[in-house]
Amino acid sequence: MGVLEAQLAEIQGQQVALDAVYRDMSKSSDERLLAEVEQAVSTAAQQLRLAGNVETALIALSGAEARLTRAGRPQLAALQKLISRDIERLKSQPGADVPGLAMKLEGIIAAVDALPLAYERRPQVAPTRPAGSPAELGFWRSLALDFWNELRQLVRVERIDSPGHVDPALLSPHQSFFLRENLKLRLVNARLALLIRDGRSFREDVRQGEQWLERYFDGSAKAVQSSMATLKAMQAMDVGTELPGLNETLDAIRNFKLARDKK
Repeated sequence: MGVLEAQLAEIQGQQVALDAVYRDMSKSSDERLLAEVEQAVSTAAQQLRLAGNVETALIALSGAEARLTRAGRPQLAALQKLISRDIERLKSQPGADVPGLAMKLEGIIAAVDALPLAYERRPQVAPTRPAGSPAELGFWRSLALDFWNELRQLVRVERIDSPGHVDPALLSPHQSFFLRENLKLRLVNARLALLIRDGRSFREDVRQGEQWLERYFDGSAKAVQSSMATLKAMQAMDVGTELPGLNETLDAIRNFKLARDKK
């Protein structure tokens, strides 16, 4: 009996030790799970707050939700419901494609230095030689016409204004440089207003940029036309919709971590 009691005590001691090890492993696993979920939700909150990137935020939240589903922790079911609710709220947002608009603005800003100014446009060369072969016109007459056409090409005058618009200004190289820099600065301000969801400032900066393109740059150039069309389309977009925050979900994660630390 004494031997059996000693063995029983030893087994009970081993069981207590195994229970303690299991609790430590379970606690460590839960802590790691909460840390991963908190990191994913924090990433999603940063993307929404700093860049308005709903797509990236949804990817991060979906990853956190899948991680909780695989873990199968009943005590974290409330947290999983909060993340699922945040996902549905973001999916229902009707806001504009902020990352796509920001990339378009970046493209226009990068192209500003290469856009031709209105006063730099060269007049189009129109054929002035009359129809007919030199034999029909006669040698001397043909030679005189060729000489006259070459002489006329030395100076060409062409109107570069358009009805209903202000005449394009003649700018010095120094003024042209600052015009391009100010246009880029205006578009950078529009991008910042876009990221912080300031619809009023965004539309004003985009409208001003379009007006500068229309007045000072060559409207017949395809690059200028494309930039003006892009800016005009942006003015009709509603970028002032405020995205939902994830503060409630982050607070819930921190509360779970505090509750586990007190155990």
